[in-house]
Amino acid sequence: MTPALSLLNSLVPLVADLADDLPERERYRRLLEALRALLPCDAVALLRLQGQTLEPVAIDGLSNDTLGRRFRVAEHPRLAQLLAHGQALRFAPDSPLPDPYDGLVEHAGPLEVHDCMGCALVVGGNTWGLLTLDALLPGQFADAGHLQALQAFSNLAAATVAAAERMRQLAQSAQDEQLRAESYRQAALPADARRPLLGQSPAFRQLQKDIALVAPSELNVLITGETGVGKELVAQAVHAQSRRAGRPLVSVNCAALPDTLVESELFGHVRGAFTGAVGERQGQFERAHGGTLFLDEVGELSLAVQAKLLRVLQSGQLQRLGSDREHRVDVRVIAATNRPLEEAVRTGRMRADFFHRLSVYPLVVPPLRERGSDILLLCGYFLEENRSRLGAAAELGTVRLDAAAQAALLSCEWPGNVRELEHLISRGVLKALSRHSKRQRVLSVTVSDLWPETGGPAPSATQTAPSTLPAIEVGEAGLRAAVDAYERQAIERSLAAHQGSWAAAARALQMDRANLQRLAKRLGMK
Repeated sequence: MTPALSLLNSLVPLVADLADDLPERERYRRLLEALRALLPCDAVALLRLQGQTLEPVAIDGLSNDTLGRRFRVAEHPRLAQLLAHGQALRFAPDSPLPDPYDGLVEHAGPLEVHDCMGCALVVGGNTWGLLTLDALLPGQFADAGHLQALQAFSNLAAATVAAAERMRQLAQSAQDEQLRAESYRQAALPADARRPLLGQSPAFRQLQKDIALVAPSELNVLITGETGVGKELVAQAVHAQSRRAGRPLVSVNCAALPDTLVESELFGHVRGAFTGAVGERQGQFERAHGGTLFLDEVGELSLAVQAKLLRVLQSGQLQRLGSDREHRVDVRVIAATNRPLEEAVRTGRMRADFFHRLSVYPLVVPPLRERGSDILLLCGYFLEENRSRLGAAAELGTVRLDAAAQAALLSCEWPGNVRELEHLISRGVLKALSRHSKRQRVLSVTVSDLWPETGGPAPSATQTAPSTLPAIEVGEAGLRAAVDAYERQAIERSLAAHQGSWAAAARALQMDRANLQRLAKRLGMK
């Protein structure tokens, strides 16, 4: 067979493969198989250039551990010469340059390679990597036609690599798109698949009407309500019913952000903006571009950050921390808080202009104690959720509340609202399960299951009456100092009334426990 015919016979199957949707590994296997058929040798390898390192992606005739190796170009002069030469190149059998495959040829033991050649692969005008051929017999590639055949083969090999790269990019794009679509779908739900907005009470129906009214608009929304009422679920519902439902909903817990990182988290930063900023990073505003940004616990933001946020709300422009470059974003902001922000404005802890920018359309989420029979509706949801979560679905027909438990639940004040109810039901189901040696077709949760220590719901925590505290007297130190002193006394009295329990004190003061502790620390009480 003539060299030209041999080359043609090797190339035809590869040309046919270009149109097929083959797995990358199979495509490369066929490529190396065709190369060995064209140029008989003991081993071939396809290596991808990653920076200054060559990574084997396919081998034939070399030991399996070769795929795990990474060849630094600077440490392997033969590979460096192949990359620099650009065309097919053969090394003389007596070349003093070490061969990277010495001792790696399969079934050859520690024998050194005695003949080798290779060629750089150029894809899209850039060097993609190398094809290498090795033989244990000296002079295996002595024929000048071998170099010509390898050079001709390398052109089709580059096309094969390009096809594999395109297939991989398409697969990655499809996967990324699927992940984005799933994240958008999840964000667009009124709540996630396990946490729907549930309720039939007049107060809850009014909330749903308000959501339906404001959601299609582009107005910023401020959601207020006690801790645990489900403000984030309301934010998700607003986003789901808006024109931005197909875009991201990005949530930020402002209370959880350290003061030193809040600007970086919201606006992003450039390399070197602060210690540890080793690269450029997008902020949450840029991540939410085209969609909605949910700022939870917005009342915890400092005045300096409020001023920068105000600029974004007004013009859609921001600067990453440490940069003078402007970035424009299209973001709808939904904020939430359990604090009375009007009071924060009066005391100087919140900018009035920032507050009015946020509170274009306020939504007030009613506390659970004002929602009547919604409590039992939510109980049914949490009971079924726990039934499934605890692995009891296959053995239990029903998990229910007995009549006394229902009455007790309806009589509670629920300072922790829906979150407190959820946790109480979870504990009650576990306690009820522990009372039975075998699973029941119908498992009844009783009052003693819900409140095993007290035998019933505790009376509502007595809140500190404003009349028991002295009026704010502004002295020479100014209003801020007077307000701090007033808050310090309120916290001290609430802690004393609840035996030092921060959780109970926070409920009495209508605050989140973490926020109360943070305030106490600022006031020098911790």
